Amino acid sequence: MSRPGPVERADHLAMRAEDAVQRLVGGGLRRAGWVPRVVAHVGYGLEGSWVRVLARVVLVPEGSLAARHPEDARGWRRFATQSAAGVPVTIEVGGVGTRVESDREGYVDVRLPADLAPGWATARLTTEDPEDPVTTAQLRVVAASARHGLVSDVDDTVMVTMLPRPLVAFRNAFVSREVDRLPVPGMAGLYRDLLAERPDTFVVYLSTGAWNVAGAIGRFLERHGYPAGPALLTDWGPTPRGWFRSGRQHKTTELRRLMEDFPQLRWTLVGDDGQHDPAIYADCAAEHPGRVEAVLIRRLSLGEQVARYGNLEGPREHTGPQTAYGDDGDELRTRARELGLLG
Repeated sequence: MSRPGPVERADHLAMRAEDAVQRLVGGGLRRAGWVPRVVAHVGYGLEGSWVRVLARVVLVPEGSLAARHPEDARGWRRFATQSAAGVPVTIEVGGVGTRVESDREGYVDVRLPADLAPGWATARLTTEDPEDPVTTAQLRVVAASARHGLVSDVDDTVMVTMLPRPLVAFRNAFVSREVDRLPVPGMAGLYRDLLAERPDTFVVYLSTGAWNVAGAIGRFLERHGYPAGPALLTDWGPTPRGWFRSGRQHKTTELRRLMEDFPQLRWTLVGDDGQHDPAIYADCAAEHPGRVEAVLIRRLSLGEQVARYGNLEGPREHTGPQTAYGDDGDELRTRARELGLLG
């Protein structure tokens, strides 16, 4: 057997160190009376076939408000959570219960058979603790006859974050409330128009943000009139291959999964030119011919370009079939009409 290289050994040690810290801290909190509770995320599925249920098990003080509503943490408290690994969780969908366990970081991400009608449905999640209230996870069930999907980035696509500025990013993630965030002008209206044109569209929000902010993102989207849909986020910890997770790889992996999960859908992919969205979407279109109907990219403003790149040039535009750029949702609406997405 060949020996792993230096990077692989370091990464392996990083995961081992993280697991050791999790066991040490988690064990101490359990001895202090903390108990596991389920935080549910919005999942999705296909009519009459299956659902993907997403959740995380965390430790909270017994008898506290967090024990009753762990999903309502705000600001920095969203990140001051302790995951609970190996906790048995029973998931009930359509009257059928399935027992699973949370993974090494407390996550539950399972695909289960389910015979559900299209629209919104729920899954019930419980631990073995009799004091643990039932947690309800919303599920967006896509009709078997649906033919359209929309994937949207979050940061600087639907909300203004200027993520590369460390102080602003820190404030947005750890201090600010979602009510203080600013929406990108015109984007919510663009999405509503796209859904009015094609009511069967399945909307997914794909972000490199941490799962800890899923609730805040959901509340922001609802407050500003964006169509509801699952948010596919990530975790910031080490992986078997790296000290930190790759945001680009996360997006690529989830796009591939969506393509496989819904082979009947053609997708409109929406992002911004501040990170890797144009290249990721171009690669997706090349990898899945005929499956990407259009790519809409929001250009960063002058101030955002300076904050992100330190100059006025910004990134180069990726040209390709059915790809359009615009400064905001209003300009992208015009581009979408030119591409035939709107009448």
